[in-house]
Amino acid sequence: MSGADHPFDSAVRLAANGDGAWAGRTHPAYGNMVGPFGGVIAAAMLNAVLSHPARQGDPLALTVNYAAPIADGDFRIGAVPARTNRSTQHWSMALTQGGETAITATAVFAQRRETWAATESGFPQAPAWATLRRADPVKTAAWTSRYDFRFVRGGDLSAMPAAEGPDSVSTQWIRDDPPRPLDFLSLAAICDVFYPRIFIRRPVFVPAGTVSMTTYFHADAALLAVQGDAPVLGVARASHFGKGYHDQVAEIWSRDGLLLATSHQIVYFKE
Repeated sequence: MSGADHPFDSAVRLAANGDGAWAGRTHPAYGNMVGPFGGVIAAAMLNAVLSHPARQGDPLALTVNYAAPIADGDFRIGAVPARTNRSTQHWSMALTQGGETAITATAVFAQRRETWAATESGFPQAPAWATLRRADPVKTAAWTSRYDFRFVRGGDLSAMPAAEGPDSVSTQWIRDDPPRPLDFLSLAAICDVFYPRIFIRRPVFVPAGTVSMTTYFHADAALLAVQGDAPVLGVARASHFGKGYHDQVAEIWSRDGLLLATSHQIVYFKE
C-alpha cells in the first residue's frame, strides 16, 4: 500500500491554510473511545513542522499537551519557528477547533552530526515477532485495529489480571497495519500506543487519558529509512501512581537492538 493510500497518511495529512497554518481532519480509522487517538494527533502536530518551508533538521524532541478533547471533524494547526540556532530550531504549535485551542505543542529540530555514542538502556529480551499471536483489537477503540500488537509481557487488555499486579511493565512488538515504512510521524504515534499504566497495574477500567507527552527521537531520518516496515519492540512502565495522575515511560527499539525513541507522559485517571 502506498503512502498516499495508507490510512495513517490520510489521518496526518495537512493542507496549507495560510501563513504557517495547516488544515487537517480526523480520520475514523484512528478513532478512540472519545475523539481521535492521541498518537495520531501528536503525529499531525509534528507534520505541521515537517511540512513548513522554514523547517531545518530532523525532529529531536516533541511535547504535546492535550488541553481539551478533540471532536471528530476539521481542525487547524498553527506552527511558528520561535528561534533558529546553528544546530537547533525551536517551534511552537497549537491545534484549534471552532476557534478554541485544544492542543498546544513545542518541538525541537536539530542538525545531527556523528559523535561518540552509547546506549545505557538494555534491549528487552523477547521472543521473535513471528512466534507470537496477534492481539485482538479493543472493540471500542478503532485505532487499535490499525496496529499489529504482539504482547510479550503485560499490556493485553483482553487478558487483564484478576488482582492488582506488582508493576505496570509491558513489552510488545508493534507494527502499523497495513504495514508502513517507519518515519518520524509513525514513530511519534507509536510512542503513544501503550495503554494507560493504570489499566495494566489494576484489574479495573477507570476514566484515563494523556495530559502531556514528550517524545525524544534518537534516530535520524537515515536510520529510520533502514527500518522499512519491520516491527519495533516497545517497553512501557510507570514510576508512580497517586492523586489522580501517573507517569508513563516508554522505549521503542528496532528489532536489531537500536533505541529509536523514548517517551514520557503524564496521565490523568479518575476513581
